[in-house]
Amino acid sequence: MTAPGGLVIVDKPAGWTSHDVVARIRKLAGTKRVGHAGTLDPMATGVLVVGVEKATRLLGYLALTEKEYTGTIRLGQTTDTDDADGAVIECVPAVKIGEDELLRAVRALTGELSQVPPGVSAIKVGGRRSYQLARAGQAPALQPRAVTVSRFDVTAARRDGDLLDADVTVTCSSGTYIRALARDLGAALGVGGHLTALRRTRVGPYLVGQARTLDQLAAEAGEASGVELTGLAEAADAAFPRRELSADEARLLSHGGKLSPTGVGPAPVAAFGPDGSLVALLTDDGGRARSLAVFAPEAVTTGPVKTAPAAAGPAGADSAVAGP
Repeated sequence: MTAPGGLVIVDKPAGWTSHDVVARIRKLAGTKRVGHAGTLDPMATGVLVVGVEKATRLLGYLALTEKEYTGTIRLGQTTDTDDADGAVIECVPAVKIGEDELLRAVRALTGELSQVPPGVSAIKVGGRRSYQLARAGQAPALQPRAVTVSRFDVTAARRDGDLLDADVTVTCSSGTYIRALARDLGAALGVGGHLTALRRTRVGPYLVGQARTLDQLAAEAGEASGVELTGLAEAADAAFPRRELSADEARLLSHGGKLSPTGVGPAPVAAFGPDGSLVALLTDDGGRARSLAVFAPEAVTTGPVKTAPAAAGPAGADSAVAGP
């Protein structure tokens, strides 16, 4: 049985790649059209947003949202992957690192940062993944990326011989590597560091409390002949500002037309038809709102298409845009 379009929030287990989870959902949902937003390393657990059928087209826009993690950084050891899955390549005692020094170094890694991704990562360089090049002895020099770390808190610290383990909570923009934060924290303190545990607790509006394990999803699929999904309209309404469309606007948009601007700039806005169905994701471009992706059901696309009048400026109170 092929699943309808929608999202499923998975609590990814340790030891599984994000691709492993997608492969499992394909079997449970009975369709090959499955993808995920925001890769989690095999060691990490927690929220992995998976799209099925038409919802795969939402994923690239969901990946732009803020994320939250809890984890443990081990200071005093450096690994070749910046996490516990790699080999230890250097040890420097962290016994002299005090609380004040640790907190100062953490504060320096908060805010707008220029972060160099880990050499062992999924970033493509010349058509090949960085981790493939690194394992072949051709580790690339990756360019720094602009990221935002809006919260980096130490919640607990424990000494283990020459090592110092710091439990942390991080809220950051998409594209931030927590492994790189661990590496950079250790470097700033002069003792090296790597990540020993990581759990993603939030992606945009989707919380770990909403996530289901693969065993739970398998049980649901067996009982109901399919995976229970968050529908397209509900998923988009939770993640993006909302704009209501008239029937004429919905038909125009579904045929590639443009509307008056949303008034919120380039950020995606979810546009809904009179029946509550998701018609498209919109973005403001050149004084008009154009579609980023169209999801219009067949009922919306039929009927005459009327051209929307040109807008004189950004939409005001009558734009029907509200927060998610």
